[in-house]
Formats: sequence, structure tokens, C-alpha cells
Amino acid sequence: MDIPGLRSQPFFDDKNRAFWMLQSAGWTFYLMLRMASGVGNGVSLSFVIPVLVSAATGYSITLVMGAIFRSLISRRPIVTWGGSLIIVMLAVAAYSAIDAWMFNMMNREGAGFNGSLFLGSVTINTLLLGAWSALYYGINFYIIVERQTDQLAALESQATSAQLAMLRYQLNPHFLFNTLNSISTLVLLKQTERANAMLSRLSSFLRYTLVYEPTAQVTLAQEVETLKLYLEIEKMRFEDRLRPNFEIDGAAAKARLPSLLLQPLVENAIKYAVTPQEEGADISVAARLIGDRVQITVSDTGSGLNGAVQRPSASTGVGLANIRDRLAQAYGEDQRIDFGSPAGGGFSVTIDIPYREQETA
Repeated sequence: MDIPGLRSQPFFDDKNRAFWMLQSAGWTFYLMLRMASGVGNGVSLSFVIPVLVSAATGYSITLVMGAIFRSLISRRPIVTWGGSLIIVMLAVAAYSAIDAWMFNMMNREGAGFNGSLFLGSVTINTLLLGAWSALYYGINFYIIVERQTDQLAALESQATSAQLAMLRYQLNPHFLFNTLNSISTLVLLKQTERANAMLSRLSSFLRYTLVYEPTAQVTLAQEVETLKLYLEIEKMRFEDRLRPNFEIDGAAAKARLPSLLLQPLVENAIKYAVTPQEEGADISVAARLIGDRVQITVSDTGSGLNGAVQRPSASTGVGLANIRDRLAQAYGEDQRIDFGSPAGGGFSVTIDIPYREQETA
């Protein structure tokens, strides 16, 4: 709730300020209403003083009530409501006695105390202080619920971020160990130029993983450049056995997707298609824009699902399960991932996501 002209922060963010503003505004309105009623009924100016005293009394009594309610609101329900009822009854009695005494003194000077005035004041003041108490608790419970909602939303956001980070860090580190082993081998063989090149590309790839947050989204063009860097590292290991190919529709290049989403697919293709085959395999990454959807396909010319090397299924493969979870976190139900063996052989995974140029939370 924002109050124009006050501050940009929500009105109830500062409970103390909100209380004093509402307290003053409410009793000022009450005073003006009583005064207008008196003028409308043609009463004399002597009516003004009792009304002023009544408003000031109500203002003061409700300040005391507010201080007591503040200590009761966090207690057990029976203590809160029982204590509040007693406080309201005592406040009504005190308020009504002061109202009756003031009216009697101003309009019936020298006369004895009239009990009917007291009873009449009790009826009006019960409604007035009862409404004030209900409003006080209503606003405070609203603030409590709002803060609990904000805390829950913050916790859910933290849990989502933690889950996304966990999914990102599940990326198979085998290539890192393999790459370091290859660099070590090249150094032992005194092929320092190739070792330096491989180390430089590995450094660039790792720098990318550190620059982008685990929950960040990147453009498809950035993701492809990272895949090319990753494949350059692997190509130094497999040489001509690894034959990458990219077919990226320029219209889809600005689409955003979770960073390093495609890397596990390419890594699986290397593991199950390139590594076990003496002749290696082709790995293709294709992306195209179809209406407001982006379709990304990672395929290889390996042995497919029924080959000698058993491929992981969508339910048991860590890479595919990881991607499913990350897609669900990023797009909810508005995404799809399919996998299988094309008619020409090999294995392919197709991801279908909405086209978005802005990063989603």
C-alpha cells in the first residue's frame, strides 16, 4: 500500500509512523464529524468544549489501549482476546464516565450526576472503541500476514536459486579431469604449444562458468560460443574423430536460456558416440525459430539407443534429468524435451522453449 506524496516505501513498512498517522487522522475525522453534527443540530458554542474534551480523551485512551494491545497480540489466543476484551470494557467505562461528567458540568451545573448520561455514553463508546480495537488488530494481523508472505516468497526464491545452483554444479566434471590429463600428457611429450593452447581454452571455458551466475540466463548465441570453446578443448583430445557442426538460425540467436544448458548434451554425445567408436562421430547442434518457439536439437551419429554402448534414459541419465529440472525451473510447464534415435541412426535430443529476449526469474 503506497500513500502518494509521502514516501516511495510501502505505507506499513514503518509501523510506528503508520500508527500515528492513522491515529491522528481518525480522531481528527471523529472530531470534525461531531462538530458538524452539532452545528447541523443548531447547538450552542458551549457544545464545542465537551466535544474537544471527548476527542482528546478518546485519543489518549486509545494510545494506552494500543500500548497494551501491542504486548497482547503475540500471546496465546485466549490471553490476547480475553485481555483485549477486559481492556475495552475498562476503557469504555472510563471514557463514558469522563464524557458524562463533562456534559453534566457544562450543561447541568450544580446538578447531581445523571446515570442515564453514563449509560448513553457507554453505548456510543462501546461501538467507537470496539471499532478502533477491531481496526487495530485487523491492520496488525494484515501486516503480520504480509510479512510472513514476503518471508515465504524470499525463502522460496532462495530455495529456487539454491536448486538451480545445485543443478548447474552437477555438470559432469569428467571432461575437466580428462582435459588436465591430456595437458599433462602433452607436457610429458614436450608438445608445449598444444598444451598451452589447450590450457588457454580450458581457462576461457572455466572463466565463463565463473562469470555467469548459476541462475543466470544467456543468449543462444553466447551458449553456442561456449559450446564451440568446449568442443575445441575436446577436439584436441579426439582430433578428427570429433566432427562438430552448428546450424543456428539467426532469428533464434537472441533467445535466452539457462547458461550451460546444452553442455551436458554435447558431453553425452562425446561419451556415447565419439569415445566408443574408432571412427568417431559427427555432433550437430541446430536451432531454429518457429513462430514464438525456439527448437534446439543436439544430435550425433553414434550407435543410438540400441547400440553396444547403453545410452541413459530420460529418467536415469543425470544429464537429461538435470536439463529437465532446469527447464522446469526456468519455464514451468511451457517447455518440452524429447529424445530418441532418428531414422538415419544416431541419437538426438530436442528442446522446445518459448522465445524470450529478456531474462526470466
